[in-house]
Amino acid sequence: MRDRELYAKILGISAPWHVTDVVLDVSAGTVEVFVEHRGEASCPKCGKPCAGYDARRRRWRHLDTCQFQTHLTADVPRVECAEHGVSQAATPWAEPGSRFTALLEAVVIDWLKEASFAAVARRLGLSWDEVDGIMARAVARGLARRDESCPARIGLDETSFQKRHEYVTVVTDLDGKRVLSVVDGRTRDAVDAHFAAIPAESREAVEVVAMDMWRPYIDAAAKWLPKARVCFDRFHVARHLGDAANAVRKQEHKRLRAEGDGTLTGTKYLWLESPASMKPARRTLLAQLKDLCARTGRAWALKESASGLWDYVSIAWARKAWLAWAALASQSRLGPMVRVARMVRTHLEGILNAVVLRTTNAAAESMNARIQRIKRMACGYRNRARFRNAILFHLGGLDLYPRPASTHTIS
Repeated sequence: MRDRELYAKILGISAPWHVTDVVLDVSAGTVEVFVEHRGEASCPKCGKPCAGYDARRRRWRHLDTCQFQTHLTADVPRVECAEHGVSQAATPWAEPGSRFTALLEAVVIDWLKEASFAAVARRLGLSWDEVDGIMARAVARGLARRDESCPARIGLDETSFQKRHEYVTVVTDLDGKRVLSVVDGRTRDAVDAHFAAIPAESREAVEVVAMDMWRPYIDAAAKWLPKARVCFDRFHVARHLGDAANAVRKQEHKRLRAEGDGTLTGTKYLWLESPASMKPARRTLLAQLKDLCARTGRAWALKESASGLWDYVSIAWARKAWLAWAALASQSRLGPMVRVARMVRTHLEGILNAVVLRTTNAAAESMNARIQRIKRMACGYRNRARFRNAILFHLGGLDLYPRPASTHTIS
């Protein structure tokens, strides 16, 4: 088999495209494959035969041939369609606008799933910007192919973009465990812009939205998701309770230290640990400290009693239990716990929805942890668009691979 026939086979090239020449430059370490279009061209949009307009030379990077960097060069015709105007004929080996063949883009996508930008660029002989462009195109085509309808249960959560309290909002499919969208910021305007871009019939399909008690999220859900029941995540409530208990501990520790008593020194995590997972020695120590440090012991008891309020099935009984707990916490004379009791009363309906619907934002929190790993692998991001693309690339559940206009298989 001659070299032209070999490259025509491995590139999946057939009429009206033909490989006319293959040039090997050993000193430069390159192979140049020249491709020519013969015969009548057709409109890439409707497929109808069209009159030729002109031709423009283009060059694509392909997979290496052994140790030689390989390129394709072709004069690509432009055609004039009566319906769609002037456009460039489709090439069977690459998608429109790309300077890489579909096979090379597929390999880069596979590698990006396993390694960092820098490693992929170094190993494949590409620049950082070239790798970033392949990722951006992969995400764009994946989003274009994705079904626009909203899932029945979604989560809203924030994740840090950079230091200095810079955030993005991540919208998660709680059942499909995939990222639906990444919104720049966590303000009301940013979240409004996201939901405004979704068709009304899709928004009406959302039945449950899980979130923390961030006011812009609450207001946006009320405005844009009229049929959805808001659920406040139990782990978010538990974090508030843990922070309140720890605040009481710090207050009491400060008072005891002033009296020369270091009983509470080094006990922070003892009060935050679940009793069910404690070793016997730590459980014994906790029982002793509850008697010695009454205020911290009462705060701990309130925190633990609230953790048992998520098991109700009836919303009526759940409401009674939470209101009773809030009354007890309000009468505790423990400032941080009083504030949590006030928060519970203010957001009671969302807490009750989470109880009876058994809904948490755990999937979104898991996504948050994975997003932070992606950020660490890249040693951080300066550009929000690139950060968004990285999240959707790895966690969006998208169909990322190019589909060239040929029957050549992309794996």
